[in-house]
Amino acid sequence: MAGSYSGRTGGLVTNLAFSPAKTELPAGFGFRDGPRGTHSSRTMMLDELALLAGSGGMAGDIPKRVLEDNVLGKSTSSGRMLSLQRLKELYSFNAATPIFLVFAHLAERDPAALPQLALLMAIARDPLLRASARSVLSLAPGSQLMRDSVRNAIAAIVGNRMNEAVLDKVARNAASSWTKTGHLTGRTMKRRAQVRPNPTAFAFALWLAQKSGFTGPEIFDNGWIAVLDVEPATAARGLAERAHAAGLITFRRIGDGFELDTAPLERLN
Repeated sequence: MAGSYSGRTGGLVTNLAFSPAKTELPAGFGFRDGPRGTHSSRTMMLDELALLAGSGGMAGDIPKRVLEDNVLGKSTSSGRMLSLQRLKELYSFNAATPIFLVFAHLAERDPAALPQLALLMAIARDPLLRASARSVLSLAPGSQLMRDSVRNAIAAIVGNRMNEAVLDKVARNAASSWTKTGHLTGRTMKRRAQVRPNPTAFAFALWLAQKSGFTGPEIFDNGWIAVLDVEPATAARGLAERAHAAGLITFRRIGDGFELDTAPLERLN
């Protein structure tokens, strides 16, 4: 359901949660939850996704392009099948899934936004990557990422389902994904870096926040917005105005408050 909100904005993004307290992410829109995720074996596969986007976008017969046309350049049929499976886990490729439709339209509209769009999508669909987010986003620029913090965050959602070796692998894969998007720099020693938010990706973050259940001032103060390093409320409002000017959302200031509607994203073509 589309949202229209009013409320006050101000201060910094301090809420790193991806849904309101005691609220589950709605599976009907394409979110995935639980103790399992693709990062137990892969990263966010940004390179493979970029190859797909460059070979004809996110529409059309994705399985054919991966399995028969081999646009990913895999050397074996089993490698192609496994890559397709993992990509579908992360990005859906199901035209009946709302989150994929919005993601695919935005990726086609603004190819430069793909890394940030893909990160938001992967967080929405991989609970393991989502669990790692606070460990990264809470760091000050230049601070070192401590792998134990990522491991502990992941262990908190998987319980005893993973041994130490698998937890280490998930932590490495998650750190690699955050490095791909520019949130971390370095090879062995990872340090926090700030990214510049893309307005198209910001519109997607607002849509995800609204579908996750955030309303009022919290629509600009949650984990989805924090992923794009949008801290000052003034910057968030400025990005919302740019997304409005691009026809992606409807945003209007009302005194110290605002009205926001992300429904236009669901009507893109």
